[in-house]
Amino acid sequence: MLTARDQTRADATVAMIEAAAPGTRVDVHFGDFADLASVAALGREIVARHPRIDALINNAGIHAFKPRVTADGYSEMVAVNYLGPWLLTNILRETVIRSAPSRIVVVASQVSQQASGFDPLAAIFDKPTFSARGSSMIYGQTKLMNIMFSMELARQLTGTGVTVNCLCPGFNVTGLGRELWFASPLERLLTWFKIGDPERGAGIIVRLASDPAFADVTGGYFSVSDARPLVPVAPGGDPQAQQSLWQATAERVAAFSRDQPIESPAPHEGWVRSRNAQLFLSLKL
Repeated sequence: MLTARDQTRADATVAMIEAAAPGTRVDVHFGDFADLASVAALGREIVARHPRIDALINNAGIHAFKPRVTADGYSEMVAVNYLGPWLLTNILRETVIRSAPSRIVVVASQVSQQASGFDPLAAIFDKPTFSARGSSMIYGQTKLMNIMFSMELARQLTGTGVTVNCLCPGFNVTGLGRELWFASPLERLLTWFKIGDPERGAGIIVRLASDPAFADVTGGYFSVSDARPLVPVAPGGDPQAQQSLWQATAERVAAFSRDQPIESPAPHEGWVRSRNAQLFLSLKL
């Protein structure tokens, strides 16, 4: 199962999947992660049509090189990279729990290191101005918010049979920088030199979603390099900051989740880190 916002790109992706695995059934659901109402409708459509979700992979993302604000009033990168996946995951939460043992995988990035010391609560509301050169810091902030979301959700789902982990896929030539004027020739050059092969980045995603070695691992943040555990920069690893961000986010998206329960995080008392038939892969196509 895939999500997409563009029919042509979705068709191309489905064709690639069918070529690699003939006979595979691929269901595509359409929505725009920059539009929270669209995300909510997408989530409810999936819940209505799919009784099981064995693996939910939050991979939707954008690196904007100039500031844009969504119709909901959020910075585009915050909406697409963080709020949209958060809302979709919340709507699908009970289905994933009923499907246990199941897994949630969140694609983050070590670009989050550029967000050291930032205020994640303020970042939800901020509409920063930036240039192409300064865009990586804003992108990194949204990725640190992904890490915090993943770790808090892992804590909340402890004991349900659902594991939650996040990862850095490394550098991949996937069109993330397509807004830059030199993106196309650079992509061809990198591909020719075999630099940034997306299969490498996809490998760690697949491992976290299906490898038996990660069946009981939850609350982790892993590198594309041999699935090495990573430690997020502050405040990413702070349980209280994770909890506060969760609560603030739940309040912001409540209007779009009225028929879905939004769990309030329980007070942190310390916890210990300790699993695919149908794969739900969330892509921004």
